[in-house]
Amino acid sequence: MKKLVIIGAGGHARVLIELFRAMGGFDLVGVVAHTAPKDPLGLPLLGDESRLKRLRAEGVESAFVAVGDNDTRARLGAWLEHLGYALPEAIHPAAFVAPSARVAPGAVVMARAVLGTDAVLASLAILNTGAIADHDVVLGEASHAGPGSVLAGHASLGARALLGAGAAVRPGIAVGEGAVVGAGSAVIENVPDAAVVGGVPARPLT
Repeated sequence: MKKLVIIGAGGHARVLIELFRAMGGFDLVGVVAHTAPKDPLGLPLLGDESRLKRLRAEGVESAFVAVGDNDTRARLGAWLEHLGYALPEAIHPAAFVAPSARVAPGAVVMARAVLGTDAVLASLAILNTGAIADHDVVLGEASHAGPGSVLAGHASLGARALLGAGAAVRPGIAVGEGAVVGAGSAVIENVPDAAVVGGVPARPLT
């Protein structure tokens, strides 16, 4: 069994701990975080990020960034790869991933999520609980499709972009890098990089 350390101490980290236990195949050695987790689900706190280099030298092969903030997740993922960690894919047994879909290292597909035919989930991206990425959808690096969100065929979510819970993106629409789409929104037009939009239909909020 490969040894795996979880990076993060919030609710997202606890979800990932349970997900990896459901997947099997990993020995969860503990949590790395700046502060002690409220409920580490039985895992020890191993220290902060400064411990990662030592843990790798001690034989911990794999690490997973269980941090919800997209920019922080991207930064930590790059640092872990620099240290020589493997970043596994995390796919909940209750998720559906089409045989032709691609899930990159460090990405996660949560319970009841759907990753459709020829869809791509880039490194460190999150397809959260019950979210749907239909055929030919691309979710960029460290992006996050929130719980219950839907990206219809050929839609895309740019690197580090956030699609809020329950939001929907119509076919072929692109949400730009670093953009934020509010919860429950309906996106019917392309969203520029770094834009913040919301509503039905989605309109700029800043």
